[in-house]
Amino acid sequence: MNFRAIYHVLGALLILIGGTMLLPLICALIYKESDVFALLLSVAITISIGLPLWASFRKYRELTLRDGIFIVTVGWILVSSFSALPFIIHGSIPSFTDAFFEMISGYTTTGATVLNAIEAVPHGLLFWRSMTSLIGGMGFIMVAIIILPLLGVGGMQLYKAEADPGQVITGEKILPRVKQTAVWLWGIYLSLNLIQTLLMWIGGMPLFDALCNSFATVSTSGYSPKNSSIGHYNNAWIDWVTILFMFLGGMNFMMHYQIVKKDWEPAKNNTEFRWYLGIVIFFSLLASFDIWQDKGFFGFFDSLRYGTFQVVSILTTTGFTTDDYELWPQAAQMIILIVCFIGASSGSTSSGIKIVHFEIMSKHIYASGKKFLQPLAVIPVKINGRSLEAPLITIAYTYFVMNIFFVLLGAGLLTYLDNMDFFSSVSAVISCLFNIGPGFGEVGPTQTYAHISSAGKWFLSFSMLTGRLEMFTVMVMFYPYFWKK
Repeated sequence: MNFRAIYHVLGALLILIGGTMLLPLICALIYKESDVFALLLSVAITISIGLPLWASFRKYRELTLRDGIFIVTVGWILVSSFSALPFIIHGSIPSFTDAFFEMISGYTTTGATVLNAIEAVPHGLLFWRSMTSLIGGMGFIMVAIIILPLLGVGGMQLYKAEADPGQVITGEKILPRVKQTAVWLWGIYLSLNLIQTLLMWIGGMPLFDALCNSFATVSTSGYSPKNSSIGHYNNAWIDWVTILFMFLGGMNFMMHYQIVKKDWEPAKNNTEFRWYLGIVIFFSLLASFDIWQDKGFFGFFDSLRYGTFQVVSILTTTGFTTDDYELWPQAAQMIILIVCFIGASSGSTSSGIKIVHFEIMSKHIYASGKKFLQPLAVIPVKINGRSLEAPLITIAYTYFVMNIFFVLLGAGLLTYLDNMDFFSSVSAVISCLFNIGPGFGEVGPTQTYAHISSAGKWFLSFSMLTGRLEMFTVMVMFYPYFWKK
């Protein structure tokens, strides 16, 4: 690997993150709270380390795919570590383990928190916490792609390293130039955030809260500035706006681009989107009907609102809550657990196994059964009207099996490390690996991750990173061949 070129890129990322911290610093100055010094010192430390790294290795510019994988994985860790500085210096989260957990939870758009009193944290730090979701939603590597050509480093290898398996399968690409692609993606992404902020503000939410919650919605992170999440506002307008933008965040961003360009044909032929829409409608109605039937809960329209909100929130791996779903009927809770395993669309800001993999496996199982009855028949597995080759079908099965194995083995390890009950351990690993945030039991919607041991938090942090980078990117680094020349 070309470590000198890697140091150059990591230095650029630190400069970028240090510069981004100026925005929460401005927020802290506006509110005149105690976090000004912590943010100012963090900016100075981050840039003072990033600048020499970038400048010292400027002439080393070539990156291989292996370098890209290393940068993407280590970059998340490095940036999360430096992003934790304001919380440590201020004292809101004095432990490095806890502060790192909070930051990597933001960057991976997990939304799992160690803060028991979120509203006690100063506004500048809360804004920075929300900004990690904004940056992580599209991937900070995509941010870097815009500036790396200016630094003399191409961005294609980083783009490939961060692409999820679903994008490999569907074969979708917006534009041939990576920088141009990144600019379009970020333009659409930020526009969605701005529109949602305005709609939330119109609905009566304070502007600061509207910004923070919008950052956490389109990015599907679920990092709210309130202890009781979106439920704090108890506002139907806000709930339905949030549902809409969680759904949009769970869509393939290639579709957003095509719609902006008024190219409707690819959007109409997108089979994954049809599955996504069908799954949302089916499980939302099922959960809503179940809680409506229970006389101790809500009326019909409130049931539809709460049921739809929670299904969309968990399916898109956002993790917002408007009610304690652990108090819901058992069938409704089972629906929430099922959608934890599904995830939204490939190429979206959400995580999870992704719908495209379930679509491929379902179609392949159907084709295999049909071929059993008609041995001579040739039955292709098609996605978006395109027949898939056998290796791509294998990717879908492999990815699914790897995630299930990770959940089972990870739950066993967490039970051993923290003496948690096995159901809570399974739920914690699912919530972190699939970047959901809240789960069941000891990590339920009214709980935090503060009680988990340091060893447990480091394992769950690793789980968040593994899930966000779609398993393969992280796991390939454990192959001995990866480190050979």
